[in-house]
Amino acid sequence: MLPKLTATIAAVVATVTGSACSQTAPQTAELSAKWKGASLHELKVKTLEGKDADLKDYAGKVTLVVNVASQCGLTGQYAGLQKIYDKYKAQGFEILAFPSGDFGGQEFDDPKEIREFCTSRYSVTFPVFEKCRVKTGDGQAEVFAMLGTKTGELPGWNFGKYIVSRDGKTAQFFASTVAPESGRFIDALEKALKEAAPAAPAAEAKPAEAPAVEKSAAPAEKPAAPAEKPAAPAKP
Repeated sequence: MLPKLTATIAAVVATVTGSACSQTAPQTAELSAKWKGASLHELKVKTLEGKDADLKDYAGKVTLVVNVASQCGLTGQYAGLQKIYDKYKAQGFEILAFPSGDFGGQEFDDPKEIREFCTSRYSVTFPVFEKCRVKTGDGQAEVFAMLGTKTGELPGWNFGKYIVSRDGKTAQFFASTVAPESGRFIDALEKALKEAAPAAPAAEAKPAEAPAVEKSAAPAEKPAAPAEKPAAPAKP
């Protein structure tokens, strides 16, 4: 029932606003050279409270990157996101939420209001990062520039979703119309979770130290020369 309702709401949104729920991401040689082989874990972002955060902290985990908004017809997807987070977190799953006002200006400007809303209304426990620009162009967040280049798609509305592999190098995009609990989405998530985590880079072997050379013992001192014989007594 909920996935159908989500699709209905998204269809209405698209009709009213003229926006599709996904957009084609620009593909250029420059973007491809910069992002195609890169890992999401190479990026640094800021938390909702403005503190530095490093996405390498999520290396080895399947991540779901989603652009969220607090005042959208699809905001109820927060409940579904929290539900799958609770279910799959122990299997190495993390949700990385990025608030944005790009679509209809439906996100608060004050980080405290965003935190209060998603915590009090939906008991959100997954990480929520600094409000950012999702759309292509100047100021676009690197997270979305990278994922758009990798998949060829960008969110066209709030609650676009990317399932990102454990190594951070491949991603699959799902438009806002796809609810977090939908069979299609869960199948893709469970498939990603079954993939083995990338092997940790082998530690560089330290060169073997040369064996210590034992110092040779000091040569023994020559024995003292025997005392000279006493002179013979003079004859009378």
